[in-house]
Amino acid sequence: MTRLTAKAMLIGLVLGLIVSPLVSAQTAAKAGDKVNINTASLAELQKLPRIGPQIAQRILDYRKENGNFKKIEEILKVRGIGEKVFSQLKDLITVGAEAASK
Repeated sequence: MTRLTAKAMLIGLVLGLIVSPLVSAQTAAKAGDKVNINTASLAELQKLPRIGPQIAQRILDYRKENGNFKKIEEILKVRGIGEKVFSQLKDLITVGAEAASK
C-alpha cells in the first residue's frame, strides 16, 4: 500500500466518523423516530448528536428531580445544553403526546 493510499483511506475513515452520526440523526428525524426525552434510556439519549454520557445522565437526573419535560424547550434547563445544542436536537426529540397535551 502506498503512502498516498494509506493517507486517503485515513481521511475517508475520519470523514465517515464525522458524517455518519449526522446522517443517521437526520434520517431518524425524517422517519419520525424522535427520541422521547421523557422515556429515553441513557443509551438512547446518547444516540442524539452532542449528547454524551454525562449530559445524558444530567437529562435523566433532571427528569428524576423535576418530573417529565412538558415541552422540548425545557431541555435547555439541563446543564450543558445551550441554544447551539438545542438547535441540533429540536427536530430529533419529543416529549410525547401525553406530556404535550398537558
